[in-house]
Amino acid sequence: MSDTIIVTGIIDLDPARRDDAIAAALAAMEATRAEDGNEGYTFSADLADPGRLHVFEQWATAEAMNAHMGSAHLAEFMAAMATCGVTGARLTKWEGATASKLM
Repeated sequence: MSDTIIVTGIIDLDPARRDDAIAAALAAMEATRAEDGNEGYTFSADLADPGRLHVFEQWATAEAMNAHMGSAHLAEFMAAMATCGVTGARLTKWEGATASKLM
């Protein structure tokens, strides 16, 4: 059984603050991608909804993800997002994912 953890989800925010949210997400992505155990970390802006970001994370282990949850750069990201008019967020953690090539 794999220890891989996948996180998927959305963050809804004030469309007028989209550029600020993207800047905060970029900083969080850069710092998180350098963490031990991180295998993927991406925020992407929804092409049809200017007030929505999509979240994708992949972690080698739960311990790596838990270390990320206590990181200073995640705290900085959360503080920045608090100024972006977040109206909702929904994240789902998938445990024990096993990968196989699709394409």
